[in-house]
Amino acid sequence: MRYISTRGDAPALDFEQVTLAGLASDGGLYLPETWPSLSTEEIAALRGASYVDTAVAVMAPFVEGTLSREDLRSLCEQAYGRFAHAAVTPLVQLDHQHWLLELFHGPTLAFKDVALQLLGLLFERFLAGSQHHVTVIGATSGDTGSAAIDALAGRAGVDIFMLHPKGRVSEVQRRQMTTVLAPNVHNLALENASFDDCQALVKAMFNDPHFSGTFALSAVNSINWARLMAQVVYYFYAAVRLGAPERPVAFAVPTGNFGDVFAGYVAAKMGLPVAKLIVATNVNDILHRALSAGDYSQGTVVPTPSPSMDIQVSSNFERLLFDLGGRDGHALAAQMQGFEASKAMRLTNAQAGGASALFASDRVDLDDMALAMRWASEDAGQVIDPHTAIGLAAARRAGLPADVPVVTLATAHPAKFGDAVERAIGMRPGLPARVGDLFDREERYATLPGTFEAVTAYIAERAVARA
Repeated sequence: MRYISTRGDAPALDFEQVTLAGLASDGGLYLPETWPSLSTEEIAALRGASYVDTAVAVMAPFVEGTLSREDLRSLCEQAYGRFAHAAVTPLVQLDHQHWLLELFHGPTLAFKDVALQLLGLLFERFLAGSQHHVTVIGATSGDTGSAAIDALAGRAGVDIFMLHPKGRVSEVQRRQMTTVLAPNVHNLALENASFDDCQALVKAMFNDPHFSGTFALSAVNSINWARLMAQVVYYFYAAVRLGAPERPVAFAVPTGNFGDVFAGYVAAKMGLPVAKLIVATNVNDILHRALSAGDYSQGTVVPTPSPSMDIQVSSNFERLLFDLGGRDGHALAAQMQGFEASKAMRLTNAQAGGASALFASDRVDLDDMALAMRWASEDAGQVIDPHTAIGLAAARRAGLPADVPVVTLATAHPAKFGDAVERAIGMRPGLPARVGDLFDREERYATLPGTFEAVTAYIAERAVARA
């Protein structure tokens, strides 16, 4: 399997190279050269399969030529052995049509663990026995940071620098990052910054020839293909339990950066019968505007109780636009450069038409988010976090046929957003016992101005230069 850039000018890479590289050298994102497919018989054979067995079957084509199935299985057993539920990503029924797919049973209580536990092991494997040292730089709106830090803390050959917008992540999210005191972990709280600002700084560092030439940079954000690959698995795992491949299944996905829902698109390209992918946004609704009206224009980020979705530039949307636009890298590069200059862009007819075939979208405000949390609690006995509530609100008003099961991705444990949950349902969820001492742990992080100069100077003093 080879990987190509969405912008057409970076060299094609194999799976190991693309995992360590993260962002392409031309500023684009990597995608498989061709989409692998699973036959109806192969999908049906996943019924009753364990999560690890499903993961090996789904991911094997993407790692072909780099990892054997036996190696992949070993890595998956290690990654998912740390999850607190034997099913890894269990389904919970809400009513006759609606289900939750619980993705928060990993060590940091968020869906990011599903991919990042595996990514940490891949980094370690690919760097083992070499003199190569990787500097991982990431931006987080809350959950990516803690999941990446947990996955990489103490691993040889890797330093991680994680940028977050100061004051714009929940206290639990912040402490899950800043209480990991491993010497290779560096947390940076950026003043007067949004997640988009943090993400833009990460891209600028990758695209700066001097900085990226000095350090071997890699990424853990969903710009890294390996992360998206691992997330494709739970779409298959859920769908076969609800009747696939004979029965189409719909998914409602709360998303800001478009990574989690793009994994559903990949599952559909591989042959999974996906009835609809419902993109659920909060009031920071660039994705809803793009999918419903073709208007991909950047607004001002509004802080909300669902901070992981407080985003106005969705990095992974570029992958979808590339695939729907005939995979013309140079045309997409021009389109994205226009967006980066003007902060506004119209989808082409091919992009808009292709998206409408599979995607629906919705914008969920604070009142409807709270109503969804109350419905889940009072009618289905489930306490859900604000992001999941946005997905569920969109799912329940999507108007899909009654015989189509609708799975809402439950992306975080409700205790990560205790204040918002308590306001909505009058009850504060407790942290699971395995992280119950979080508020007693020492914190360590640096507060910096949100400037390229300040951040790169901080990293340059602490990172290991290329050999």
